[in-house]
Amino acid sequence: MDLRLLVIAIIPVIALGLAIYFTDRYDKEPLYLLFKVFIFGALSVLPILLVEKFLMSLNVFQGLLASAFSAFIVAGLTEEFFKREVVLRTAYRHRAFDEKLDGIIYAVFASLGFAMVENIMYVLVNFSANPYIGISRGIFSVPTHVLLGITMGYYLSLAKFSSNKNLEKMYIRKALLVPTLLHGFFNFILLANIPILLTLFIPYVLYLWIANLKKLNQYYKDSKERYERETQII
Repeated sequence: MDLRLLVIAIIPVIALGLAIYFTDRYDKEPLYLLFKVFIFGALSVLPILLVEKFLMSLNVFQGLLASAFSAFIVAGLTEEFFKREVVLRTAYRHRAFDEKLDGIIYAVFASLGFAMVENIMYVLVNFSANPYIGISRGIFSVPTHVLLGITMGYYLSLAKFSSNKNLEKMYIRKALLVPTLLHGFFNFILLANIPILLTLFIPYVLYLWIANLKKLNQYYKDSKERYERETQII
């Protein structure tokens, strides 16, 4: 095993994990729960691989339809479904999930667990002779998983703190649908091999950053205001 490649694969995950952890300044989540979500996110690679292999066997399309099926269904839907399941089954009903920012924190940690294993597989197995693959994935793919986690967590928090069951169900569905579409379009740009689409790649990545940092900042402000209200009462 090339230690240098392993470091390249893991460093982006650690850096982004620390960044999102320290964003949660006012009501930090229990480390054991974050670790649990991260580990189950990593373990989700196993069912994801099985489902993706099965779905690929159903991809009888040609050309752009084949690329779209791979991007939106095989990768996007499958990966986001299992990442959402990790949060729903580990943290969603936990008492520590007590403010909207928490949904983003847990969804990002689930995404980072998956992204770490996926990155290791790409770097050490698929492209073991090319360290630049790990670097490019650290710049684009791993951060994109984080941004999709922010989107997912944003809607999971709306579900968690919704006023009725119908709204909760709607937002839980959105927590899968919206990241799946964003994920699918990211992959489709790369898989379609259409020059005009490739010119949209960097603008699309910038859009993901801007849109999701706004979501993160909104819930960060909510967390800060909640903390200030509670400290004033005390």
